[in-house]
Amino acid sequence: MAIPTEPIGSIPRPKTLLDAVTDHAAGNLDDAGLAAAVDDAVADTIQALQAAGSPVVTDGEQGKPSFVSYPLQGITALAPDGAVIPFADGHTRTLPRLTAGPFRYGANAADYLTAARKHATVPVKQAVIAPSALSLIYPADGIDGYPREAFIADLVDAAEADIRTSLDAGADSVQLDFTEGRLSLKLDPSGGLLASFVALNNQVLDRFTAQERTRIGVHTCPGGDQDSAHSLDVDYADLLPHLFQLNAGRFYLQLASEPDPERVLSVVAQHSRDDQRVFVGVIDPIDPRVETPEEVRDRVLAAARHIPVDRLGTCDDCGFSPFADDVSTSREVAFAKVAARVQGTALAAQELGL
Repeated sequence: MAIPTEPIGSIPRPKTLLDAVTDHAAGNLDDAGLAAAVDDAVADTIQALQAAGSPVVTDGEQGKPSFVSYPLQGITALAPDGAVIPFADGHTRTLPRLTAGPFRYGANAADYLTAARKHATVPVKQAVIAPSALSLIYPADGIDGYPREAFIADLVDAAEADIRTSLDAGADSVQLDFTEGRLSLKLDPSGGLLASFVALNNQVLDRFTAQERTRIGVHTCPGGDQDSAHSLDVDYADLLPHLFQLNAGRFYLQLASEPDPERVLSVVAQHSRDDQRVFVGVIDPIDPRVETPEEVRDRVLAAARHIPVDRLGTCDDCGFSPFADDVSTSREVAFAKVAARVQGTALAAQELGL
């Protein structure tokens, strides 16, 4: 038995794609030209991941404007002054604000998956945004004629469809990105916001069978954008007991960048369930230094002291470029880190006699 290892999602976009996006926005490139540039970037990304030995790949989110905003493409009932996400280095990201209902996704993850599978010779996983993140686009003062309850009902339906169509389209697994989980404890230390996020996400997850949920995972991290995080200072021990209440079969946990991973692992061991596989982060995308396979091996062996190996997997802490304009990490470094993760995980499996 090998230890499964998977990427989280995003890979830095090549300059050719970034230039094509700029040209398209300026009216100098038509839709077909942009689509061709995206497809080329997806093909190159998947080929590079496979060359690095990755047994499961993603499309690197090459065609997404960001990991969170892809469902909002083409929606006109949005204003630019929504919730603000502050990062430790002082920069911010601002979500749009919904101005009218009903709410529907403008793009679905299954479309990205179908395009990626044309280029892959190994299984493809699909990242989707958790409904809790999209719930933040609804304004605190409400929308006339479209109460929050109606919005949540529409959001739950759309999020279920985003996951289900991806599973039906052949995704090896579907990963909900839940980076707002740890951030919620910074915004509301009482835990009330986090509890509401967990309840909302479970409304969606509970629509799937137990067998389907073995292919559905949740990723959490303290955010990663332009070499900075938004909630690394929040104690993981405050998040994890709530995180494992999510009715998912897989959990992808940032760990390599954590200052005290052994303490975190002990909390994971205490609160994760026997039917939940835990993928521990063994690569820090923000650190410009490429980890050695031996470092990765040692991180896996440390995790194996707390988590049964038949429930253990490895991953990167976060995506390498969750927002399309983040070029703080090069593609070459990202693929080198992926190769180190794959090789180091294999070394750990050998050490464990698997």
